Amino acid sequence: MHKKISIISILALVLIVFAGLSGCGQRTERAAGEDSQHNVLTEEEKAEGWELLFDGRTTSGWRGFQKENITIDEGWYAHQGALVASGIGGDIGGDIVTERKFGNFIFDTEWKISEGGNSGILYLVGENGYNAVYETGPEYQLLDDMGFPVPLEDWHYTGANYGMHAPGDPDIKPAGEWNTTRIVVDNGQVEHWLNGKKVVEYELWSEEWEELVASGKWSGYPGYGRYREGHIALQDHGDQVWFRNIKIKELP
Repeated sequence: MHKKISIISILALVLIVFAGLSGCGQRTERAAGEDSQHNVLTEEEKAEGWELLFDGRTTSGWRGFQKENITIDEGWYAHQGALVASGIGGDIGGDIVTERKFGNFIFDTEWKISEGGNSGILYLVGENGYNAVYETGPEYQLLDDMGFPVPLEDWHYTGANYGMHAPGDPDIKPAGEWNTTRIVVDNGQVEHWLNGKKVVEYELWSEEWEELVASGKWSGYPGYGRYREGHIALQDHGDQVWFRNIKIKELP
C-alpha cells in the first residue's frame, strides 16, 4: 500500500539502534544454531541458477530508494538471520531496493509481519524522476489480513497485485508466522504465489491490463508498470516485517 506517515519518537530510534547492535553481537552464535539452515542455497539450487539476495548477516546488495546505501536510521538491519524493517515509515524510514536490476525472473522469499501490519514487495521499479517505488513497480501485497484494523478492498489482501488484481482464495498465516512468497515475471506474464498456491496471474501491457491502469488507482502514474527491467523493492510502511531466504533465478 501507499506509505503512511508515522510519528517517530527518540525511544523508537534508540530501540532500533540497540536491535541492530544486538544482531551484530549474535552473528557467531546464530550461525551455529538452528537459523544456520536459512539463507543458504543447496548445490541443486546453485546448479539451477538461483542466487541469494540476502546473506543472513548484512544488508549487502540492498540500498535505500534513490540512495547509495542503508543506514540504521532508515530502520532496516540484519538480525538473527532476517532482513528486518523496524517499522519507522514516513520520511525517516524508507523503502529499500536491490542494487541490481532484473527483467525476467523467479523471486522467492519467506516473510512474517507484525500484528495489523502492512508492507509489500515491488518489482520492475524505476528510480530516475520518481518519488516512490510504487510510482513504477507493481506490488505484491503483504498484510496481516486477519488483524488489519480497517475494512479492505479485495485487492488489498496478501498476495494481491495491489490496486489491480485481487488474490484468489489466499491461504495466509497469522501475524508473526512465516509465509512463503513467489513472484514470477516472464516476458510480461506475471504470477503471484502464496504458501505454495498461485493466487494472481496477469499479463503486463495487455489490453486488460491497460484498461485496469487507465480506470483505476494508477491512472495518474504514467510510469507505473512500464519498465521491462527494474529493481526489486521491500516496502517500509511503518510496520515491522521480517524477510529471510530471499533468492532469485533469472529467466531468459
